[in-house]
Amino acid sequence: MISILLSSILGFSIFWIWTFWGSTALIAYTCFGYVGCIWLRSLCFRKEVQRAPFSPFVSIVLIVRNEERVLARKLENLLTLDYPAQLLQLIVVSDGSTDGTENTLHEYASNPSVNVVLRQLSRGKASGLNDALQVVQGDIVVFTDARQKIDGSALRLLLENFADPEVGCASGELMLGESEARGTAAIGSYWTIEKRIRELESASGSVVGATGAFYAVRRNLLSPLPPETILDDVYLPMQVVRQGFRVVFDSRARAWDNADLGANREFARKVRTLNGNYQLLRLAPWLLTSANPLRFEFISHKLLRLVVPFALVGVLVASIVLRAPIYRFALGLQLMFYALSFAPIVRLKRGPIARMAGVASTFVMLNAAAVVAFANFVSGRKVAWNR
Repeated sequence: MISILLSSILGFSIFWIWTFWGSTALIAYTCFGYVGCIWLRSLCFRKEVQRAPFSPFVSIVLIVRNEERVLARKLENLLTLDYPAQLLQLIVVSDGSTDGTENTLHEYASNPSVNVVLRQLSRGKASGLNDALQVVQGDIVVFTDARQKIDGSALRLLLENFADPEVGCASGELMLGESEARGTAAIGSYWTIEKRIRELESASGSVVGATGAFYAVRRNLLSPLPPETILDDVYLPMQVVRQGFRVVFDSRARAWDNADLGANREFARKVRTLNGNYQLLRLAPWLLTSANPLRFEFISHKLLRLVVPFALVGVLVASIVLRAPIYRFALGLQLMFYALSFAPIVRLKRGPIARMAGVASTFVMLNAAAVVAFANFVSGRKVAWNR
């Protein structure tokens, strides 16, 4: 009887020991290990993009819904880019807008470079992109969003990547802050890490996805999107890779966005993005097969992030259950970290503690968003596209 009890206790302890170290390894690999792997790969197998001046006919696609407040500014931004007007087509699809968006579009419809598509009913961004692709004339199709401001030289710089015949898609960089104050732009720690990952992926092969605010694809490599697609900026680039072409990241081609969209909007945006990662597994199951040249990168960069919140729970529970000093110490560190994540709530703004608190808060927010996205996935709840 005693031996059975001891065996049960021993088995119970081994389970939680494996849970602790296995979960810790998964978290460490996702947050740090993958970056290290692709850094080493970029050193050993670096693959430069053969950039050169390149001036094809270009179609810029913009899908909008209720963007009256920013639309005129965006259209002026696009029409004044440093690129020959005779080589530029701007296609704007209004997806069931109910504010003054269509009035603004009517004002620009007389411009020969602007094609306006008005849809009375909202059918989502992916359907809007499909409508736009039916009227594109450019050899290169550029995708952008309404809110971000694109640097004047960014389009020209982005197109230089297509001088390399192996490049099928090129992604610009999203900068957080004001373009007029480049030296003081507030770039979040999360986006800094994400940018570095994309640079390293691009340096030795292809990026898993593109920056939705500003990316371009060769027209002959584009295919219609499933109407419910959330992440066109991952789905389309991965289709490019599947056809044997590279997806590259160019940090010179910049779009600028507000660094602080508000906690609620940022959380909702992240939930939608992570929902899109789950959706990709249903829309494109080939991503997990050998048909995907970036299967390792896709799993490491996109999918493991969905598992991290559950690994965090595993580490926390194992630290509570196990009594050895190392687990007690780990428990203390975790409690301190989670307590630190609440520091921004009390408006702690300066000093090293404030910076650490910002990192902790962002980390917790991202993983909370992953949990909500998982709940949406298992419940079948759809996430609609909004402005």
